[in-house]
Amino acid sequence: MTPPTPSRTDSASDQLQPALRECVTRAVRRYLSDLGTQVPDGLYELVMQEVEVPLLKEVLSCYNGNQSKSAAALGINRATLRKKLAQHDLG
Repeated sequence: MTPPTPSRTDSASDQLQPALRECVTRAVRRYLSDLGTQVPDGLYELVMQEVEVPLLKEVLSCYNGNQSKSAAALGINRATLRKKLAQHDLG
């Protein structure tokens, strides 16, 4: 059974968003703490790279590899999804 695509007004989605946000907050906070007095270089790009691959893998898995459904769930077009998959050697 395919899970429903959450909408922005979906109460479950509203509950999950803060959980995801909090997870990212804790991870970034820990990373910065571990650096101590070192100033990070390219933190934004590092976080985006670390998050994008598992996001793409999980969404594709959820939709059994269906790129059209996965792209729709991600809110991007299929060509953009294919480009991202190629960039990360996930194609």
